[in-house]
Amino acid sequence: MAERILLPHTRDGICTITINRPQSLNALNSRLLAQLTELVTELEKDRAVQVVLITGAGDRAFVAGADIGEMAAMSPGQALEFSRKGQRLIQLLERLDKTVIAVVNGYALGGGLELALACDFIYAAENARFALPELSLGVIPGFGGTQNLPRLIGPNRARELIFSARMIDARQAEAWGMVNLVLPQDKLLDHARETAQAIMANGPAALSLAKEAIRSGMNMTRDEAIPHESVLFAHLFAGSEQAEGMAAFLEKRTPQFNSDQ
Repeated sequence: MAERILLPHTRDGICTITINRPQSLNALNSRLLAQLTELVTELEKDRAVQVVLITGAGDRAFVAGADIGEMAAMSPGQALEFSRKGQRLIQLLERLDKTVIAVVNGYALGGGLELALACDFIYAAENARFALPELSLGVIPGFGGTQNLPRLIGPNRARELIFSARMIDARQAEAWGMVNLVLPQDKLLDHARETAQAIMANGPAALSLAKEAIRSGMNMTRDEAIPHESVLFAHLFAGSEQAEGMAAFLEKRTPQFNSDQ
């Protein structure tokens, strides 16, 4: 029987995706990229899921990069196709109308770090390590790392990490704003689930548009992004979610949001 390289589990509106290739430190190969892409596409349509957690099997790695054994013999055309497969997955995650949290439980290297950067934010275990080591292999990051990392931590720090190919620990990543919080490994998933529960107490339509406002605004000038925010803000007044949220506030009760609203 073929190895299950993805272990999705959904409970109470939270889908936890475990990347299950621990023997290769959960490295991303073409098969895994295809299955992740298919799963994320399905999750886009699943209204019962509001938050997605992505983690790696075992206690050593989140994802320790793309599969170098597969990449080593690629032609330029095959490399282009492989890069674009990875970028398609990254873009799907970035545009998913749900909150996506990277739960980094070990090495997040190369494509693994690029996968984490596509999530809305990152929680890391104390043993987590981060790097974009591609230059040490004679290539550059190919799953969006040269674009997403500078936008998150600034171009100077991104250049340092990419050009040197050096690894940083979880505390350094936290200090640079790459990681939201560092936790003991045995507390990591529980904290991510607690955050997911807090997120799901809010209006799902508002959450989706808040994500869209931030994502799209990062690619606009500030003068373009501010009026775009107003349009999204006003759009929510056309649905029942805003009416329920504000009525609950005025009536001093907990709002009852519906994920199908």
